[in-house]
Amino acid sequence: MTGTAAAGSPDGTAASRADSTAGRRSGGSRTRTTALAVICAAQTMFLLDTMIVTVALPHIQTGLGFSGPELSWVITAYALVFGGLLLLGSRCGDVFGRRRVFVFGLVLFTVASLTAGLAQAPWQLIASRAAQAAGAAAASPATLSLLATTFPEGPARNRAISIYTALGTAGGGIGLLAGGLIASLTSWRWIMLVNVPFGILVAAAAPRVLSEARRQPGRFDVPGALTGTAGMTMLVFGLTRAATDPAGTVHWTDPVVLASVAAAVLLLGLFVLVEWRSGRPLLPLRLFAGRARAGNYLAIVSYSMAMTGIAFFLTLFLQRIWHYSPLRTALVFLPMTALLVACSRASGPLLRRVGTRTVALAGLAVAAVGVGWLSLMGVSGGYLSDLLVPSSLTYAGLGVAAPPMTVEALASIGERDAGIASGVFNCARQLGGAVGLALLGSITWTTVAAHRRLPASHALAIGIDRGFLVAAGLVVLALAATVAGMPGRRPPGS
Repeated sequence: MTGTAAAGSPDGTAASRADSTAGRRSGGSRTRTTALAVICAAQTMFLLDTMIVTVALPHIQTGLGFSGPELSWVITAYALVFGGLLLLGSRCGDVFGRRRVFVFGLVLFTVASLTAGLAQAPWQLIASRAAQAAGAAAASPATLSLLATTFPEGPARNRAISIYTALGTAGGGIGLLAGGLIASLTSWRWIMLVNVPFGILVAAAAPRVLSEARRQPGRFDVPGALTGTAGMTMLVFGLTRAATDPAGTVHWTDPVVLASVAAAVLLLGLFVLVEWRSGRPLLPLRLFAGRARAGNYLAIVSYSMAMTGIAFFLTLFLQRIWHYSPLRTALVFLPMTALLVACSRASGPLLRRVGTRTVALAGLAVAAVGVGWLSLMGVSGGYLSDLLVPSSLTYAGLGVAAPPMTVEALASIGERDAGIASGVFNCARQLGGAVGLALLGSITWTTVAAHRRLPASHALAIGIDRGFLVAAGLVVLALAATVAGMPGRRPPGS
């Protein structure tokens, strides 16, 4: 692992000194374990904030006087800014130093969490949520690249990735669990304020245990940054708006949705053209060369589409159809989240024995069965047979499948591309989640509208069951992409 060479040091002494410091910092299992704890704590905070407010939205609406349309922006503002700025955040890490950008983003996220918790008006909370997302977009791409440069490729990195992906994959479930507990036991404000002490601790520890990778000086790809950021922002906005509320006021035929998606397609097309011609691209297109990596990214997107939609609509089902309280909903997610983490953790040793593709296929196959089973839930379903067993299969399978996909996202990636590869991985997950939520939302509410003559709870149950069936299809698509693209490699040294 290398340090950052000081500008203007012709004899390379400063670079050697930095390399030595980085070696001391990254050497030793204790230091690496602490570094992994810092990286995982930060990434978990960033990801769970996409879902933690979901079960507390009624409390937030009452507390700050949100109108119905305004309330959706508590979630949309975070998803919009986070998804739009991820690639730019990864490039900032390459230019200014990944550790430095990581700490900056973490500090911004922490300060914004404080202002969100103290908000006295709707606009203040929405602005704070956007600032939280900006901090997360700056720091999140650095987490995986710092992990890649802290742990050498092989068994050590795969063990670290299994822990990282366990917590990252569980972020949505942990967010729903934490949101339900906090909303039921305290004020909704603590959903935001709880980030503050953790953010301070992680930001203080990061410079001590994380080594700085060699920077890649150079000018920003301004045209790429503008077209890429604007394109992803418009895409996330259009897709998030398409995920309608039960009133059905917005659908895929809504002019704003159509205009946003059309603008996103145009801007992202220009972005690819700019990157193809750029000498220093924001996103090197070589990352997508080869069937294996392209197939893996397709699997990640499909997986994320299913994962986000399942967590959101399962929460909706429990509260709107089975009339669970936020606390009871949170307790339902407790064993599922624990299972997700445990299976992700157990996936690491399996990678060394049977290879990435076999582990991914087994996990996705089990998850597909579980999600398909969830699509049979109904108004009068039972907890054990209709919820616990299928959701356990779903979360166990998704947990097993996550680490091999992350390993493949970083496989054979040099330090030069570690930052942007991490950014692309996070973009695939974030945009996949936005697409999944929009797709399943559109299917759910369209189905509800088609059954409006039935009692509301029955119509909603049919709609959500239909959405779960589509989610099962997305898991099968991820499985097919894995079969087509992912090599059955085993880690070096296994």
